Amino acid sequence: MIKKLQIKFVIINMSIVTIMLCVILGLVYHFTKANLEAESINMMQNIARQPFRLENPNELRKDVRLPYFTIQLGLRGELLATGGGYYDLSDKEFLDGLINIVITSHKTFAVIEEYNLRYYRFDTPKNYFLVFSDISSERATLNNMMKTCFLIGGLSFCIFLGISILLSRWAVRPVDLAWKQQRQFVADASHELKTPLTVIMTNAELAQSPEYDEESKEKFLNSILTMSRQMRSLIEKMLELARSDNTDIKESFDIVDFSKLVSNGILPFEPVFFERGLTLKSQIDKDIKVSGEESQLCRLLDVLLDNAQKYSKEAGSTWVTLKKHGKRRCLLTVANEGETISPEEAQNIFKRFYRGDKARSRTGSFGLGLSIAEAIVAGHRGKIWVESSNGINCFYVELPCL
Repeated sequence: MIKKLQIKFVIINMSIVTIMLCVILGLVYHFTKANLEAESINMMQNIARQPFRLENPNELRKDVRLPYFTIQLGLRGELLATGGGYYDLSDKEFLDGLINIVITSHKTFAVIEEYNLRYYRFDTPKNYFLVFSDISSERATLNNMMKTCFLIGGLSFCIFLGISILLSRWAVRPVDLAWKQQRQFVADASHELKTPLTVIMTNAELAQSPEYDEESKEKFLNSILTMSRQMRSLIEKMLELARSDNTDIKESFDIVDFSKLVSNGILPFEPVFFERGLTLKSQIDKDIKVSGEESQLCRLLDVLLDNAQKYSKEAGSTWVTLKKHGKRRCLLTVANEGETISPEEAQNIFKRFYRGDKARSRTGSFGLGLSIAEAIVAGHRGKIWVESSNGINCFYVELPCL
């Protein structure tokens, strides 16, 4: 799929580039041709307007750019005089042919293709003047320009093709990454659901077997219920993660008193920490307000506090702080004493279903909590990261504040 998308990107891009090159080079050729033709006609008009100088055609004038010659005709079309030193005008058959073409065409300007000449007919009350100019050099210039345009167009096409291929790789990289993450997510979710399903099916088969007594069957049913609850918990977390990824979350944003939200969110966790022999301390600055969805921000705090109590060492301490961070940012920190997080694990800890340490497996975690937290923070235009040193793991959340 990614390869097809990349090819499609290159084809569309090169189609646009080809059209633009054709239009640009075509306009250059058209305007050059029109300019040369206009100069040629202007020269012929200037010559025709000065009939007294037609008798001295060998004199090179400033406005003469092309070889030319002139023919003067009477009112009946008879040849009166010729002038011009660029051609041999002694061939009467050649001149009669030109005169016949001009008289029969009735056009003021025209090109005689067989002789490679352009003529201009200037009528006066007593006679006609015909000015002919050789357009061989003009056409040679246009032919050379056409070859140059084809050469420039071909080179430009090849260069843009290379650039388009590089750009296509860069453009589809996020799509490729998202596709791989999606496939990995489906594989991980399937793996997480496969184990409890296997347990449920096995216990259900054993519960239907007549070989076991009622007490054993009750244990099998309890195992089925436990695994079913575990599956429900996993599915709920996956749905919550999908809702957190929803880009329309900003539509429900409101002004939230973040200081009050964090203070109230800590209260339900104080008994949990106390029962496990852990210490929970907090330092929260007042009147810090953010734009966001209150339920999502509560869920963010729950994830961080739950993560802290799960992975704290025995009789360890957890610190929750909220303070201003710069002029328009605030920083929420949840730090706990626990096993040091390695730099490699710190880079992967927010990935879905990530289980880099044994502690996650022991606590029965699915590895989705921090992924949910990251999605919530991203939806609120903030950033989240973890730092670990000297046995203290610090999770930082930076959000824009009002």
